[in-house]
Amino acid sequence: MISTVLVANRGEIACRVFRTCRELGIRTVAVHSDADENALHARLADATVRLPGATPQETYLRGELMVKAAVAAGADAVHPGYGFLSENADFARAVQAAGLLWIGPPPEAIEAMASKTRAKQLMGVAPLEHVTENDLPVLVKAAAGGGGRGMRVVRRLADLEAELTAARAEATSAFGDGEVFVEPYVEGGRHVEVQILADTHGTVWSLGTRDCSLQRRHQKVIEESPAPGLPDQLAEELGELAVRAARAVAYEGAGTVEFLISPDNKAHFLEMNTRLQVEHPVTEAVFGIDLVALQLRVAEGEPLESNPPSPRGHAIEARLYAEDPSHDWTPQTGTLHRLAVPNGVRLDTGYTDGDEIGVHYDPMLAKVVAHAPTRAEALRKLAGALEQATIHGPITNRALLVNSLRHKEFTTAHMDTGFYDRHLSELTQQAPDPHAPLAAALADTHGRSRFGGGGWRNVPSQPQVKRYAMGDTECEVQYRHTREGLTADGVRVIHADAERVVLEVDGVQRKFEVARYGDDHVYVNATALTALPRFPDPTAQLAPGSLLAPMPGTVVRVAAGLTVGAQVTAGEPLLWLEAMKMEHKITAPVTGSLTALNAVPGQQVQLAALLAVVQPT
Repeated sequence: MISTVLVANRGEIACRVFRTCRELGIRTVAVHSDADENALHARLADATVRLPGATPQETYLRGELMVKAAVAAGADAVHPGYGFLSENADFARAVQAAGLLWIGPPPEAIEAMASKTRAKQLMGVAPLEHVTENDLPVLVKAAAGGGGRGMRVVRRLADLEAELTAARAEATSAFGDGEVFVEPYVEGGRHVEVQILADTHGTVWSLGTRDCSLQRRHQKVIEESPAPGLPDQLAEELGELAVRAARAVAYEGAGTVEFLISPDNKAHFLEMNTRLQVEHPVTEAVFGIDLVALQLRVAEGEPLESNPPSPRGHAIEARLYAEDPSHDWTPQTGTLHRLAVPNGVRLDTGYTDGDEIGVHYDPMLAKVVAHAPTRAEALRKLAGALEQATIHGPITNRALLVNSLRHKEFTTAHMDTGFYDRHLSELTQQAPDPHAPLAAALADTHGRSRFGGGGWRNVPSQPQVKRYAMGDTECEVQYRHTREGLTADGVRVIHADAERVVLEVDGVQRKFEVARYGDDHVYVNATALTALPRFPDPTAQLAPGSLLAPMPGTVVRVAAGLTVGAQVTAGEPLLWLEAMKMEHKITAPVTGSLTALNAVPGQQVQLAALLAVVQPT
């Protein structure tokens, strides 16, 4: 039996595997990069091994370092998690060659299915060899890995070569494998997948369907099980195809077979992921199982029951990202001061209060999962939990998730993979609470007053003025100290202290929980504010046309032939940054002349660093 497991991964999935191991009495070993020295997964493990360096290429993509760490720590088994080396057949063989148990499918099965090109050939589907205008739109896709990295939709033949180059670079960075291929892009399709689990005795379970249609940049955002609105016959067909794929490669362990369902309900095979998926918790909730525990059991050679448990209810998962959907999904970094969700939902995360969100890895903070007897109840439960969650730190996609879960197209199960292309603008709109700045100001006054906020004068006083930024807008609030306490126009102050304010507005009392971090950052319920100086600095200006880095990252390339003095057009790509395992295109803000270029490939840049200046013509 397994006694000690090394998880060759990081973050949320490492923490999730450790949780099951702890419940089963299995010791755990974590590996960590220098950037992850104080990460939660490193703190949770019984033993840790350092991987020198910070980038994935230096650390989590180095299979030889993983094997060496497992041997040094006395582990007898390795769990790959998802991403990184989880679908690398050579790594699986290296683990086995070292005398360790591989918690995953046989290397031969990984080899057959982990490359999407070989998997399609096995299932009788051929990628496009020569793309013509008649084939458009097409999808450029990385042959290895997943998570939407190395994927590009191409609608113009003239863009194909550039997108192939970008996809290869992104795939190489994320998976260490730059192979890409091209396939037809199905418009208006749904992304539906089947969870399978197979033992070493010939039993293969099909564990229902999952719908993963809500995606940004081809990376899943909201997933659910079972996939709603599928005809029974189609759901049965998908299950049979998934089992057939597993048997074709003598599969063992957990895996997922993915399909694109066209509007006329025809199934198109996409790929088989030879690992545990990010969205596996919704299947666990519906079937009442622990897939990691079952992975361990299969690896130990134990048989599965003849048939899986019966499903019950509906489960939905939302991925909480540190990113700004309203600004091209820009990833965010900084300190996560507080993360908490109400009881009754599942929270899988690799972070705790006070942890730093860096630039080297995926920006997913957590997965929040709700399970209920019906889909409508699960939707309401998850949306409510996200809305009530305490999230203090970098900008997140919380508002997008809540609005998505309540959107009519989603609640009626009429969504497809183009959902965010159609609705992103409306889903990212969040009406700020008009009374949040006043609550912040009153709490600040109390916290800074040696009289506890209750001081008043015998003579009329000038109003106190404070300024705050809420997102892209600025506001000013005024209030007075009087004999009756703190007052503000149209609002009665019932209570105010440093952490809690109660205001009466139009006869209704409203409660505000206030938290402050440092001198500037304030959170009032779900509203984030930045305290501003009363009088803005008139010298804080940039030249028109300045391009600032939207995030810390690495300059991966500059447009071919781009030099100072070049004429550029608004929207033209000038350079590309890599941050959090994704490439981000920086385009010319205006049509004009390039008067400065401060970026070179390989350069590390900080947030708001000046990259270039385009002088408008």
